[in-house]
Amino acid sequence: MSNLTKSIPADERKMLKKAFWRSFTLYAAVSPAKQGASGFCYALMPFINKFYKNDEEGKKEALVRSMSYFNTTITCSTFIMGLVASMEKKNSEQKDFDANSINAVKSSLMGPLAGIGDSIFWGVLRVIAAGIAVGLGMTGNILAPIVFLLLFNIPSLLVKYYGTFLGYKLGSEYIQKVYASGLMNILTKAASTVGLIMVGGMTASMVTFNSTFELSMQGESILNLQSMLDQIFIGIVPLGLTLLCYYLLKKKNVSITVLIIGVIVLGIVLSLLGIA
Repeated sequence: MSNLTKSIPADERKMLKKAFWRSFTLYAAVSPAKQGASGFCYALMPFINKFYKNDEEGKKEALVRSMSYFNTTITCSTFIMGLVASMEKKNSEQKDFDANSINAVKSSLMGPLAGIGDSIFWGVLRVIAAGIAVGLGMTGNILAPIVFLLLFNIPSLLVKYYGTFLGYKLGSEYIQKVYASGLMNILTKAASTVGLIMVGGMTASMVTFNSTFELSMQGESILNLQSMLDQIFIGIVPLGLTLLCYYLLKKKNVSITVLIIGVIVLGIVLSLLGIA
């Protein structure tokens, strides 16, 4: 691992160390629309300030890119930060670089790394550390909680620290190879497709609508609204609501806060009317 860090120029190693420490603020200011975007942007600011020092417009665009939605396992987050930092460097140096590929690659990695990170660190490492600590605790050992914290956090912090450098190093080499082979356009489209699939899956699982409205005559139900909607298209209301919010957000520039309040009010009204 020491060879990994030494192969990176000293000034860039210093910035990567700053990104590592700043990454602890990743979820300090979470919002439904952005999740850890503000922390991600804060971690990348040393790179953005250096790479776009003489390009104010480029710096603004980079900050906007960094403030896009970001959500993955904290331990794996620094790998993406390092990779994005290397792509921002290339973007600042090469005028023909496709800046859209930065967020496309970033989005495509969030889901897979979240799955790997949650499985290894929350599903395996935490359970093992807790099992050892509980065994010590049952014998009356007062060091049990400290042992748990050390067993869980030391491997997590090492992966997080070196992941920053690994992402940056691999990102630089990876981008050069991809551009040389002409695969960047294909990669961007593939990454965007993966991102859209992830968003579609989240929409299907998180946006729900179940109507309780029924028309009955002489004690017998003659119309069930939910059943009728399902016959037309299962999930038609959640899909329609999602597309409407997207249209208002992108085309009409309606604030995300206004949309959230509007959805809450709509839910309350439908509940009071006995529709949902």
